Amino acid sequence: MGKVRTVQIKNISKELINKYPDVFSTDFEENKKLLDKYLEVDSKHLRNRISGYIVNLLKNKEKNE
Repeated sequence: MGKVRTVQIKNISKELINKYPDVFSTDFEENKKLLDKYLEVDSKHLRNRISGYIVNLLKNKEKNE
């Protein structure tokens, strides 16, 4: 079974990747710091979930190319 992510996390992550395609990478820790710069997130938990989903999307994108 995979991890369940809300639509909010998916939409925010995809929007950030489309808006800033060269900013984010597959490094979770780096993405957490970048999210503080590009997005105002209320909680650490939400920021971490978004960062993790961004890593997942970018890894899948690399694998498919």
